[in-house]
Amino acid sequence: MLIQKLRLQRGWSQQQLADLSGLSVRTIQRLERGQSPSVESLKSLAAVFEIDFSELKRIDPMNPTTLTDPLSSDQPQRLSAEEALALNQVRMLKGFYVHLTQYVIVISALFAFNLWQDIPRLWAVWPALGWGIGLALHAARVFGLHPFGAEWEKQQVEKRLGRKL
Repeated sequence: MLIQKLRLQRGWSQQQLADLSGLSVRTIQRLERGQSPSVESLKSLAAVFEIDFSELKRIDPMNPTTLTDPLSSDQPQRLSAEEALALNQVRMLKGFYVHLTQYVIVISALFAFNLWQDIPRLWAVWPALGWGIGLALHAARVFGLHPFGAEWEKQQVEKRLGRKL
């Protein structure tokens, strides 16, 4: 979690951190989920974050989710699973709003151009429809409106195992 916090403080994506450290994105993801890093991975990340190697290794043995943040005044910092989930949801929501804003601006410009050219057919409908489908799918993912989500999977597993919910 400390790795994720340090990465987020710098405004880096997982891909950017992977590129800078020479590690794979998958490795970064595993480390941020709490998997034990190798010494080589820790050294690489310490170099990228410009902190001492021992700072990344420092974990409170009584509470493994409490990490000492080298950027604070020796106060343990905790990035709980709830905070990480909330942060991820806010980022997904922000991405959707950016996507929606782009859609409105570009499609409005296309319709304005279509009307300005005085073309008898409204060809701008097709890009609006295509992009609109993509935007609707993005909204479904962000707002959890997909019919085959975790609850559906759980029901199907229970059904296959012959259990009643």
